[in-house]
Amino acid sequence: MSGAAGRGTGGTIAAATRRGWGIGAGDDAAARLRRRFPTYRALQRRARWRVPRFAYDFVAGGVGDGAPNVAHNRAAMDQVRILPRYGVDVSRIETGVRLFGRDYAMPVGVAPMGNTGLIWPRADAILAAAAQRARIPYVSSTVANVSIEELARIAPDVLWFQLYGLPGDDHRLSFDLVARAERAGAQALLLTVDVPTRQKRVQDVRNGLSVPFRWRPRTVFDIATSPLWALEILRHGQPRFPNFAPYLGAGAGTADLAAFAYEKMTSGLTWEVMARIRDAWPRALILKGPLHPEDAERAIAIGFDGLLVTNHGGRQLDAAPASVDVLPAIVAQARGRATVMLDGSVRSGLDVARALALGAAGTLAGRAFLWSVAALGEAGGDHATAAFGEEIRGVFAQIGARSPEEAARATVQHPGALRFQPEAAAAPPSPIAAGRPPVLEGLAAR
Repeated sequence: MSGAAGRGTGGTIAAATRRGWGIGAGDDAAARLRRRFPTYRALQRRARWRVPRFAYDFVAGGVGDGAPNVAHNRAAMDQVRILPRYGVDVSRIETGVRLFGRDYAMPVGVAPMGNTGLIWPRADAILAAAAQRARIPYVSSTVANVSIEELARIAPDVLWFQLYGLPGDDHRLSFDLVARAERAGAQALLLTVDVPTRQKRVQDVRNGLSVPFRWRPRTVFDIATSPLWALEILRHGQPRFPNFAPYLGAGAGTADLAAFAYEKMTSGLTWEVMARIRDAWPRALILKGPLHPEDAERAIAIGFDGLLVTNHGGRQLDAAPASVDVLPAIVAQARGRATVMLDGSVRSGLDVARALALGAAGTLAGRAFLWSVAALGEAGGDHATAAFGEEIRGVFAQIGARSPEEAARATVQHPGALRFQPEAAAAPPSPIAAGRPPVLEGLAAR
């Protein structure tokens, strides 16, 4: 198991492509994109210019005005500080990790995202292909715009699947989707509990968001002012939900599939249903969304292999705590009995390192990958994976860590970490956590 390694911080540009000294000396297509779009914010700005407002708002937004929980996730992540250690030979950096019995090149993967074709047609396929090339996990959503079977052909070695509950007929379709994911070769199944109900997202309400599109004057204007996006929609068609096509028959159109998804996919994943899915699913099972140690403990008790700490990207509850602030408590509760990962405002290699230092075994990122595709189209997937790899190596070197295992032992300052009552997290700390340097509380590390 090993990740890509580079000499120093400039090891991501081959010497043959350089025309001088400096990080901007590369002269191939990837290097030119890197100069134009070096950060998350640069890609987000480009995406905002390139796609219709209703599509941009669908990805950027949360629940209330200004997406306060999205902003809270970001502010909390920025508060986490890492104390660097120097004098370490960092000429070789390993980024590879082992998750659920399989090796991946980096401790970051593509988070499940629904209806990504709204912001760029075939985004699911673009990201799956990039994840396969980069050897990082790709998590397909139940409401992806490319079917689980097609994504399995694109990303056979790195595919995971995320399930929303379809509770009708005693979850008959939920279990059928689980069986299809198994046949497709998905290596892990994520059960989503952080969406117990559909929320009112105010920007989508204002925009009159609908699939298929409803041709209001505002929608027509938005599309007309996004010509590159409009041409791609003409080529590929409006977003569809093909995972539901087998349940509606060959004649089902875009409107039929969209209505089916909206009406039938109402979660209903209770602990009893999840225990039944555990019995049916033979591979790694991950709970997506626990924010309380008692929920983490219950998941472990019924046989979950992993816990993905997330507040659904700040899209469900504006009063929810930031995902990163809950992470240490879930790690402590797990005590090494389940693999803990983080999803929530993971925008850069620095954020990946922060999560590892707080006890996560790996991370998933959503908007960071999707903005890259919205900004750059087909090139966006590889651009995002390359950026994460370069940044992870650079941050590891800067803090004196030569691997994810060493990054996990870094000393951190985390003033926002939640402290639960003893009865809520009564289990003793894990051996892993016990061996990790302390989280520094307060505003000043000494």
